[in-house]
Amino acid sequence: MEGWLAARGQLPVGSPLDDVKAQLRRHPDGFEIAQRMSAVVLALVRIGEKGQKELLGCAAEALPASMGTVMRDHAAEVPGGAALTGFERGDEPVLRAVVRGVHETGAVPVLDALAELPRDEAGVRGAYATPAALVELMADLVAGAGDSYPQSILDPACGTGGLLVAAAERGATALYGQDVMPAQAGQALARLGVLVPSAAAHMSDGDSLRHDAFPELEAEAALCNPPYGDRDWGHDELAYDARWEYGLPPKGEPELAWLQHCLSHLASGGYAVLVLPPGTAERASGRRVRAELVRRGAVRAIVALPTGIAPPLHVGLHLWVVQKPVHERPESLSILFLDASAPGALSDVRATGGRGEKMIDEEGLREAIARRWRAFVTSSETFETEPGIARAVGVVDLLDDVTDLTPARHTRATTVAVNPARFAEQMRKARTELARAASTLTALNDEGAWPMVGEKTRAWRTATVADLARGAALSVQRAPSSTRNPQAHGTTDRREPGDGRRALTAADVTAGQAASGRVAEGQEAKAIEIMQGDILLPEMLRPLDTRARVADAQDAGNLLGPSLWLFRPDPERLDPWFLAGFLSADENVHSVATGSTMRRIDARRLRVPLIPLNEQREYGQAFRHLHALRAAAALAARLASETTRELKVGLTGGALVPSTFGHTSTP
Repeated sequence: MEGWLAARGQLPVGSPLDDVKAQLRRHPDGFEIAQRMSAVVLALVRIGEKGQKELLGCAAEALPASMGTVMRDHAAEVPGGAALTGFERGDEPVLRAVVRGVHETGAVPVLDALAELPRDEAGVRGAYATPAALVELMADLVAGAGDSYPQSILDPACGTGGLLVAAAERGATALYGQDVMPAQAGQALARLGVLVPSAAAHMSDGDSLRHDAFPELEAEAALCNPPYGDRDWGHDELAYDARWEYGLPPKGEPELAWLQHCLSHLASGGYAVLVLPPGTAERASGRRVRAELVRRGAVRAIVALPTGIAPPLHVGLHLWVVQKPVHERPESLSILFLDASAPGALSDVRATGGRGEKMIDEEGLREAIARRWRAFVTSSETFETEPGIARAVGVVDLLDDVTDLTPARHTRATTVAVNPARFAEQMRKARTELARAASTLTALNDEGAWPMVGEKTRAWRTATVADLARGAALSVQRAPSSTRNPQAHGTTDRREPGDGRRALTAADVTAGQAASGRVAEGQEAKAIEIMQGDILLPEMLRPLDTRARVADAQDAGNLLGPSLWLFRPDPERLDPWFLAGFLSADENVHSVATGSTMRRIDARRLRVPLIPLNEQREYGQAFRHLHALRAAAALAARLASETTRELKVGLTGGALVPSTFGHTSTP
């Protein structure tokens, strides 16, 4: 019965992955076998769809031995695979579930499912998975302003390898990772082998501070989200360690130990980006180490992030960007302080959720921070202060009794002299632009009514995208793996607009902006060209909502970037705007999303109503109108935030005086 239902797309959503989890829970040694499955997933990728089908066709008693043969045959390509050949008869249900999961949903969703399982080994206090948005931001910042991405990257607390994957997708070719949990290290190795097979991955388990797996390594860059608050990090036994070049970290400051560990593994001039709790910037116990880091020019930027962007969600974390000093720095060196934590601090990073709660526009946040960082690295001397947001502070001004490096302390205590007449004219133009945007929004909102369907909601027969593709009603495509290149993310693209063809990225679709990325040099011939009427849908499930984009004449001719699904409908059978609206519906994308911290949309399982083309076009017109309404609202909100912020700056900076707002001021 299950096979009959599966062939007709009638199984409950997510059943292959649910089966993987269920079989692991039923296995008497579920956690142990789960650890071994990461290498199995990588081996299954190596044998391809044909080999996977052959394994699925094996009888129950033959599958364990057949999988052992696969592991032996591919031991050279699957690190650790040579030791995983002794599967037993009782392992067959788990093995079959994993093979089926990889065959039907892909390797990464199965790895995500394995990562979700409870761990029965001792966890590390304060260790959290790094959310996708923060991963992307950190991978952007570590490049500095260079034209080429660092080739060798270290992550000494790598977890399941998200930061290393992001670095490899941007061009890193040598990846070094270590994690205290063997299961995490195995997951990271498999994930790297699946997603970035061309990169050389060097992975080890163990405590990086006590048992450094790469003592001689000098990497070009480092990325790290270390565990927080672990007082048992080895303070006493490591008191004379050569890594503490800037001073012995206090017992209660393990974050300063991780920071110096990363610095010790950097080549001269290399950057490291770390996620650290806010206390690292101001606790009295760490002031001497902080002062030495500042004095010698190792600290380059500290960014205060909004609460809720990463666990622990109630804490506003900091990003520290540090650099291995090339030589003794001059006293004129400055440090960038950027505060994205205050409400309205970065006007383009806030959005309101469906229930009125404040949400974070993660793509906007990433772009806003990366843009200011690049401007600072390009020319710190001419970096323009933004009161309350960003400021470059000289090292000499920071070396006081406390060396408090909290961004808010340095960004909110500054004023900038402005010309009142020029400022007033800028505000007049800004208010005029805001009024025009508000008028457009009002007009769109007043156009027509939205009638009720009746007493009961409308229901349709539906088909999956896979069914529609089989019937040639549409085709589904993704960027070839060889073109999924770092520069395709947009923020690392530094070519001139006419230099090569642009790639549309997931960030572009989410932000509603023009194509900003590019594919790897020499890979344009393999890239997919976007055509007018194509529908682009981000692969990753967004925390606020997932937006689809119907390609217009401006998008046509650009190339398909990474992390995007492309749907190309037959216009005689499917209306593009109708398709975009239903494909991106919240209940639709959430029902087919897999994974834990990074949830991916399995586009082939999305469902589409089966209605006549003339009705599709009516819905399509409505979805097009909603798209215009959303764009107008976003523009008006952005202009309102920017205008009110600038007016406040004018008032507090002395360039403007309060308006009477129709009232007579009291003498």
